[in-house]
Amino acid sequence: MLSEKHKKIYSPWFILPGGLIYFIFFLLPTLSSLFFSMTWWTLDKWEFIGFENFTDFFSEASLNISIKNTLIYAVLTSGMKVIFGLLLGVFLSSPAIKARNYLRSVLFFPNLLSTLAVGIAFQSLMHPTRGVINTALGYLGIKGPDWLGNTRLALYSVALVDIWKGVGMATVIYISGLASIPAQYYEAAIVDGGNTFDKFRYITLPLIRPARNSVIILSFIGGLRTFDLIMVMTKGGPGFSTHTMSYVIYKLYTNSLYGLSTAGNVIMFIFIAVLAFPLYKFITRTEVEL
Repeated sequence: MLSEKHKKIYSPWFILPGGLIYFIFFLLPTLSSLFFSMTWWTLDKWEFIGFENFTDFFSEASLNISIKNTLIYAVLTSGMKVIFGLLLGVFLSSPAIKARNYLRSVLFFPNLLSTLAVGIAFQSLMHPTRGVINTALGYLGIKGPDWLGNTRLALYSVALVDIWKGVGMATVIYISGLASIPAQYYEAAIVDGGNTFDKFRYITLPLIRPARNSVIILSFIGGLRTFDLIMVMTKGGPGFSTHTMSYVIYKLYTNSLYGLSTAGNVIMFIFIAVLAFPLYKFITRTEVEL
């Protein structure tokens, strides 16, 4: 037990610097956004209008399709990152792979690239007539689709680029989780006659849950907030086929509807919290502690 003297070594004033930073850069902007979402405002004046911005935002013509697109995009990208990240993490953690450190670097490299650069590059690669992808498919006798111009395909095309760019981070998280599993567990499984599948099913999968949960939450929230790739590659088109909530908010802001776009940000924050928090509570119920 610590004496009263030792308990008082750290003064409550120690939290003041961190508290000020949190208040200035996080809490204050959040409260300001909540206030300005109930106003009509410009850079030099504002007028309080209550919840009118919120009702107007819900009457946006493209809101329904943008919510649907946001959910599809988030579920697809997070699901693929979870699956591919796990498979690649297990593969690149195997001692049998001599060049695994090099392959890890190659896999993680897309995360270091600017999203703007990635979007522009894939916009060119996915060009329906001059793109490298369709040209390669043409050599195989396959007519490539209009990846970004087809209303049914555009959202999934952008999602594939997002998966390509983000799976490296998911893999690194999985590799860290795999490295924390004691080797004695696998040795015990071998002694008991377990094969590779048994070790994966009964040791790796249960003990990798904390890493898996981190990948799920991070990628799911990232998918719900997606904007940059869609802005660069499709600009929300064709039509409303790649409109997401964040893109709708961006369009409102560019039309000088600042109060309405601020209300949209508040709604999107609540939307993400309502989805992400229950998901976090659900997936962390069965975590296994080492």
